[in-house]
Amino acid sequence: MFPGSMRTPLLALAAILALNGPLAAQQSWQGGVESQPLDAPSAPSGGPVENPDSPVGGPGVPSIMTPPEGGEPRQPAPAQPDVPGQATVGPQGDIEVVQPPAEKVVNKTAVFSGLDKITGRIISFDVSINETVQFGALRITPRACYTRPPSETQNTTGFVEIQEITLDGKVQPLFGGWMFASSPGLHGVEHPIYDVWLTDCKQTAPVIASPAAQQ
Repeated sequence: MFPGSMRTPLLALAAILALNGPLAAQQSWQGGVESQPLDAPSAPSGGPVENPDSPVGGPGVPSIMTPPEGGEPRQPAPAQPDVPGQATVGPQGDIEVVQPPAEKVVNKTAVFSGLDKITGRIISFDVSINETVQFGALRITPRACYTRPPSETQNTTGFVEIQEITLDGKVQPLFGGWMFASSPGLHGVEHPIYDVWLTDCKQTAPVIASPAAQQ
């Protein structure tokens, strides 16, 4: 037991130690770290953001062509060749189907139909390629006649030259161009009396009709 005169100073000392104990522990836990206010973050500039992993002096954002560690540079995918009947991916990511080119069959004979507008008579006649026949006052010379294979959509076309014989015996060009059997009026012959159009093509030689058969 302490005398009464010493009890008061001891109590005051105990109170001071009780107050200073947590402060001393906090200072020892901080480990000497200075508690100073942090600087405000600076606003980002308009330039590229630097990447700490990028090489010195290079751009901040590495390129996609930068090779990974121990690898080779990534090359863009090679363009796909346009193979008929196959689907390819376009530059915008859309799928494009390449159709095979249409095949044509070369024929030896062109088949025509002729109309006499005065009598209303229609006849059919065959003409060999690069040969000339006369229908009324018209001279008809086919230069080419094409069809399509049976496996494709049929499209009969022919290049034809037609001349007109005038009343004074002169020969002048009247028509020269492509005729389409599926659309006779697309490139038709404009004549006041006669009309001629392509109907078919044949591989065989033309059949010459006898005068009795035409009657």
